[in-house]
Amino acid sequence: MRLAERVVIVTGGAQGIGRAIADGLVAEGARVVVADLAGAPEAAAELTAGGSEALGLRVDISSEADTLAMARATLDRFGRIDGLVNNAGIYASLVPTPIEELDVDEWRRVFDVNVLGLFLATRAVLPAMREQRAGRIVNIASGTPFKGVPFLLHYVASKGAVVAMTKAIAKEVGDTGILVNAVAPGFTMSDGVLANSVQVQKLQEVSVKARVIQRDQFPSDVVGSVVFFCSDDAAFITGQSLVVDGGAYFN
Repeated sequence: MRLAERVVIVTGGAQGIGRAIADGLVAEGARVVVADLAGAPEAAAELTAGGSEALGLRVDISSEADTLAMARATLDRFGRIDGLVNNAGIYASLVPTPIEELDVDEWRRVFDVNVLGLFLATRAVLPAMREQRAGRIVNIASGTPFKGVPFLLHYVASKGAVVAMTKAIAKEVGDTGILVNAVAPGFTMSDGVLANSVQVQKLQEVSVKARVIQRDQFPSDVVGSVVFFCSDDAAFITGQSLVVDGGAYFN
């Protein structure tokens, strides 16, 4: 129970990788706030039914008002914020597209959620963490900016920004006891990805062949790294990005 009594917010926590992370955190004793556009109350109810303390909040992380309300609701319910997992993002709905054909509005939406959303959620929880002089922020990045994956430039660029922001935020807040790290998964067979037949067709086989561990990656494969960064086992680690992709990329 490495996270006993700690309060951790998971954005995009109602499904896919986020839900797997929420399950992993409560298994280690954490009290979890599931923040998502849809399904958050239901996910929290399932966690509560399993004997855990959980809160579900409808949150659009690209909205400053929503992220501030998320932090306030967490403090009202639990009195503290020990961790934030910035997992919410746009990926599963994207279709691989050449640069010349990328839609500008889609580009803006990807950056609004994947980059601006991470900034807003992080900024919303920092006052509580600074007051406590302790906190853990784990950003879910991607292996794509390390490898230069083509035909998803807006997504790759957004996750490259997440890696850069992880380092910059870690430098800025480290003297207050707040640690900031990133986990960068490979192509993961989440429910959202499985619903996108184009992604599965174009990326599943090539991703498996590129790995040392030649099998599909699942949301559960990401959980251990996130729990580690949230725990005291990572008490002297900050500003780092851990690629979790079965050995497709060696960092």
